[in-house]
Amino acid sequence: MNFKIGFGYDIHRLAEGEELWLGGLLIPHTKGSVGHSDADVVIHAICDAMIGALALGDIGSHFPDTDPQYKGIDSKVLLKHVYELINSKGWLIGNIDSTIVLETPKLRPHIDDMRNLLSSILTCDVSQISIKATTSEKLSYVGEEEGVKAYAVVLLQK
Repeated sequence: MNFKIGFGYDIHRLAEGEELWLGGLLIPHTKGSVGHSDADVVIHAICDAMIGALALGDIGSHFPDTDPQYKGIDSKVLLKHVYELINSKGWLIGNIDSTIVLETPKLRPHIDDMRNLLSSILTCDVSQISIKATTSEKLSYVGEEEGVKAYAVVLLQK
């Protein structure tokens, strides 16, 4: 089999006084994600998708939130580690498609920077990475600005 597909999902609560990291960027906002690491839902979903494509568990099994070495860690470090893991098994990124669900702030001004940053970490062309943003139309905890979530699908190729 020369291709494998993985799906990832992550969610974090939002709170005042926290930083909002998305796609490796610090996004200016009055609220940020609460988590053991920097709580970057985009990178976490992408990591889970890559790990899942190769049936290697999930992000929590590789970077447990019970391990103090991951407290406050930059998720870009985790992404780099996961990328090195899939490379060591002979796989490369075919493409990534990710969706962020967040009511505010508007993310359109940041998406190209996220794509460029992630493509540099994953040593692939920016055209291989799609990031989209949407709201939940004021529905649920995301619509009430209490949380942020992201989905990712990753195609790996030999």
